[in-house]
Amino acid sequence: MSRSFILGLTGSIGMGKSTTAAMFAEAGVPVWDADAVVHALYSKGGAAVAPIAAAFPAAVRDGSVDRSALKSLLAADKQALSRLESLVHPLVAADRAAFIRAHASAPLVVLDIPLLFETGADALCDATLVVTAAPEVQRARVLSRPGITERQLDLILARQLPDAEKRARATHVIETRSLEQTRAAVQDLIAKLRST
Repeated sequence: MSRSFILGLTGSIGMGKSTTAAMFAEAGVPVWDADAVVHALYSKGGAAVAPIAAAFPAAVRDGSVDRSALKSLLAADKQALSRLESLVHPLVAADRAAFIRAHASAPLVVLDIPLLFETGADALCDATLVVTAAPEVQRARVLSRPGITERQLDLILARQLPDAEKRARATHVIETRSLEQTRAAVQDLIAKLRST
C-alpha cells in the first residue's frame, strides 16, 4: 500500500508559517494544524478538558480550558508543563495519526507543527520545511498583532529553537519576503515533492 509523503512545516512566530500552510491547503494538499487540534481539545466537549480539569481544576471554566488561567498556572509551577504535556501530547498524537491514515492516498500531506523540532515530531516526517524571515521583519510582524509586547515576544522566542538552528536542521527553507514569492516557492516545492 502506498503512503503519503509527509512534510513537516514549522517556523518561529511571525515567520509566515500559517500563511504558508494556507497556501499548501489552497493547492489541494491536506494540512494538519497542531494549534487547531489543541484549540479543539481545549474547547467545550474537547477530549483534553476532563483530564486537565482533574490535574488543574482552576484552569477549566464553563466546560472548556481557560488558556490565560492555564498560562498563569504554568508560570507559577515549573513541573506543571510536563504534567500538562503528558495529558495533551497523546491526544494530539492520536489526532495526527488519524489524519495521516485518513489521507493515506494523498501524494503529499503537510503537518503544521510550531514546535516540530522541539517535540521531536520531525522524526515522523519524510522532509521538513522551515519558513523564515529577517529578524526585523519577524519583530515588526509580531509586534503589529494586538496585545503583543516586546517582553511577550522575547518570552515566546526563548521557548522556541533559534531560527538559524531550525534552518540548519530543515530539508527545505522558504524565506517569506512577499505573498507572491512565498506562493511561487510553495508551488515549486509541491511539484518537486510530488515528482519524487
